[in-house]
Amino acid sequence: MFSTRRRFLQASAASTFASRLPWPLAAAAETTKEAAVLIVIELQGGNDGLNTLISTQDPEYRRLRPQLAIPADSTLTVNPECGLHPQLRGFAELLERGQLGIVTNVGYDQPNRSHFESMDIWHTCLRGDQRRGDGWLGRWLQESPTAPGSLAALHLGDQQLPLALRSHAHPVPSIRSQEQFRLQAPNAEKLQQELLSAAAPQPSSDDLLGFVRSSTSTALQTSQRIQEIGRRSTTGTSWPEGPLSLKLQTISGLIRAGLETSVYYVSLGGFDTHAQQPDAHARLLRQLGDGVAALMNDLQDAGQADRVLVMCFSEFGRRVAENASEGTDHGTAGPVFLIGNRVLPGLTGTLPDLQQLVDGDLQYNTDFREVYADLLQNWFRTDSDLILAGNWKPCGAIRS
Repeated sequence: MFSTRRRFLQASAASTFASRLPWPLAAAAETTKEAAVLIVIELQGGNDGLNTLISTQDPEYRRLRPQLAIPADSTLTVNPECGLHPQLRGFAELLERGQLGIVTNVGYDQPNRSHFESMDIWHTCLRGDQRRGDGWLGRWLQESPTAPGSLAALHLGDQQLPLALRSHAHPVPSIRSQEQFRLQAPNAEKLQQELLSAAAPQPSSDDLLGFVRSSTSTALQTSQRIQEIGRRSTTGTSWPEGPLSLKLQTISGLIRAGLETSVYYVSLGGFDTHAQQPDAHARLLRQLGDGVAALMNDLQDAGQADRVLVMCFSEFGRRVAENASEGTDHGTAGPVFLIGNRVLPGLTGTLPDLQQLVDGDLQYNTDFREVYADLLQNWFRTDSDLILAGNWKPCGAIRS
């Protein structure tokens, strides 16, 4: 009796320590190379789509932006009518390899120019008077029979969990870095080995004791595996500097480690460029392009690229005309970027018509829910109607 009680207390202590690790590591497990993964990069602040995907032929672009217009001969060619910002060299490389798709002029009816309200609309697919407590990806986690039951989604960043990931049935963890996966205690490595030993399966007729040991052992082993990513040699990829790159490097390591995670969510802020836009915007786009290119290179070298799709979006674009502070104000539509081996390379949709504006703003051509429907139906193989609260036709940017 005493021996059994002592083993139970040891296992319970181990479980207490393991519970301090981020939820739900106890359920994380290896997955197959065929499981689809989506990485969402949220460009916070309202990315200037007109200076990201640049018209090289439309004189209205240069007339309305005499200071901010990017010279046509410095853009990175997409087709004879447009090019990418010169700092998006990473995206240009992906396009050359057939891995970059651009859905043009994405927005929604009766656009809202508030950062918070517009982002909530993108996150939930609903207007303010229809507000729900969950997001479109959270609903996918709950409704899709293909969504894994363990660490199905993960948010990396300092901010609160994005509304898009909130679910009534699948809590999603939010972590700042790999360090959060580490057991926090003096002599943590020695302690972890002792806890693993205490939680190791042993013959016992006590079902509760066996459950505690099993759960604790799984949590600690998963923590060890994630920590090992930081010490493991990479596939030789050269990663750029910057916070976004660090997040994407962590995600690549987790994918290569085989975690059963279908959705990774990160953000890059700073796109609210009301003044002195050129240098700030260029720095942000370079972070984005170089970071995503490094991610895809790393996954390609590891044989994992076929099962990963990246989506980059912003809550709205900017006004067509520049302001008096060498910047742009809140606008409406903008491009959504999709990266992966199954995207339709180049443009899906048409370039914005700068002579057909509404109150100085772009008219959208593609509803953002049509992009989501494409992701859900052609990437995750899931019926999108219930998740998107309506019947939306896929935009056709992903090969089925």
